[in-house]
Amino acid sequence: MISLRRNLSILAAAVFALGATAAFAGGVAVRPVVVELYTSQGCSSCPPADALIGKLAQRPGVLAITLPITYWDMLGWKDTLATDANTRRQKAYAAAMGHGGVYTPQIVIDGVTDVVGSRAANVEAAIAQRRAMLGNALAVAVARNDSARFAADAARAQAAANAAPGAMPVALPVVPAAPSWADPVVAVALTQAQQEMHVDIGAAPGAHNATVWMFHLRAQVSVNIPAGENGGRTITYHNVVGDLKAIGVYKGRAMTLTLPRAGNVPHDGVAVVVQQDGYGHVIGAAYVGRPDYYAQQ
Repeated sequence: MISLRRNLSILAAAVFALGATAAFAGGVAVRPVVVELYTSQGCSSCPPADALIGKLAQRPGVLAITLPITYWDMLGWKDTLATDANTRRQKAYAAAMGHGGVYTPQIVIDGVTDVVGSRAANVEAAIAQRRAMLGNALAVAVARNDSARFAADAARAQAAANAAPGAMPVALPVVPAAPSWADPVVAVALTQAQQEMHVDIGAAPGAHNATVWMFHLRAQVSVNIPAGENGGRTITYHNVVGDLKAIGVYKGRAMTLTLPRAGNVPHDGVAVVVQQDGYGHVIGAAYVGRPDYYAQQ
């Protein structure tokens, strides 16, 4: 006969093994907060926001990128880094967030909220709030993973105990549901090969319809601006988006994308962002530097 003590010993061993796994973040991804600055060389109120992005770009846990836009080119200086794709992205955010129009400098944080980019205290507060939400979501995900693993281990322990006569029944734990406010935390990994890049995205529970975006970035670009509102100034921009495109659709199942190297796009970094409904909440993000492209700046 297997005693109650024996049953509990089996379960305790399962919990110990599970605890060792949970120490590795519960198998759940930890990702950076994505901070997007919409700016223009022709915008006199933008330089403080440009400088702020330079500081945020050096901060662990933050993916800060600069997206120069085109609609202020009419003010006397054509932005040398702006693209129509960046402008379209900002306007898509305005529509998704219910804004009446666009403005600069605008910072969009994780696709959730926007802040005037020159108001550093407000930007920092919004980043901290989003980081706290991600921390709570991560804790929920870890707890759910732990509960699921514990339930599986307990079920195996009970099955082993049931193999002997007189086994004591063991109540199995219930795996909690994720609260409605908790965005999933999706793992994104980027690996480089000589002629291609691999984008690996992990599975996440629930129904998803997310766009996988790829950004080619230039880590630092200094521009002399001879005319317009910033005429006579030299401004340095950080993690400047030179190219962005949708590279896939994420439905919640693990997926791998293999992409050729974009040798014709000057860049020294690549970011991938997984975003609900194209311009909604960010649920996954990763960045990798490309030092082999420095010479092409």
